Amino acid sequence: MSVDSNKSTTHAFDPKAYIRTVPDWPKPGVQFRDITTLMSDARVFRQLIDAFVLQYADQPVDAVVGIDARGFILGAPLAYQLNTGFIPVRKQGKLPFDTLEEAYELEYGQGVLQIHADALSPGQRVLVIDDLIATGGTLQAACALVQRLGAQVLECAAIVDLPDLGGSKALTQAGFKVRTLCAFEGD
Repeated sequence: MSVDSNKSTTHAFDPKAYIRTVPDWPKPGVQFRDITTLMSDARVFRQLIDAFVLQYADQPVDAVVGIDARGFILGAPLAYQLNTGFIPVRKQGKLPFDTLEEAYELEYGQGVLQIHADALSPGQRVLVIDDLIATGGTLQAACALVQRLGAQVLECAAIVDLPDLGGSKALTQAGFKVRTLCAFEGD
């Protein structure tokens, strides 16, 4: 079932059973949601990508923006299936051309994301994707970069929502549509 802040279409694929929880990583008290177990099973990985494709196949997506690094794993095959371009948003210092950058807060510290200055054109409709929404800082920074280039964020998508950390709520309050495939209570 889809967890959607906008209460729209749902689907049957639930990835939760395939996600490993690693206690006390990367620091004590954190329950890390490891999606590598979800992606290592070819059938399940295909179901995962298909679940996103079904949500966006009839929408006017001009580009998929994937966030470094797990958003790349999702975004590239999704863009391929939607017959659109893939744009990487990377951690600082990883892109070789002129960039825009946006600082953000993480649940464990701070970071900076960058996008190529010519990656998107004004008016393009963009889907922004990552693996998980915790505090929402990474997705908010990526959306800010998309908007600074004049493009429109259609929706923020992720596999997992951690609602107790408030990220999806913060994104929704900032005016972004949010869609995740499952949620885990707690952090």
